[in-house]
Amino acid sequence: MLFYQLLILSIQRKVQFKSIRSFIGAKNFDTSKEFYKELGFIEVFLGEKMSYFRIDNNLGFYLQDYYTKKWINNSMLFLEVDDLQSYLQEMKAKNLPSKYKNVKLF
Repeated sequence: MLFYQLLILSIQRKVQFKSIRSFIGAKNFDTSKEFYKELGFIEVFLGEKMSYFRIDNNLGFYLQDYYTKKWINNSMLFLEVDDLQSYLQEMKAKNLPSKYKNVKLF
């Protein structure tokens, strides 16, 4: 419902949305930062307990050094790419499952 309200507001006010960004937490902040960098994200350091990870000027998210199991277990990011097979091969070459617990590539 909120999305549709924002969409209507955007149409009525002719507002141009630039991005939407999620805040996610990390059980191990340093390991999480390294993981996202290996996926191709660029880290923008914002402070000791927060970084912004961007893949381009419009796509990114905030990673916090904050952990609440219930919240983390219900958080998810969805990254869509234009060439899945090429990206998958690139990720397999990095051997991520051997470096990061719970990472699986198919």
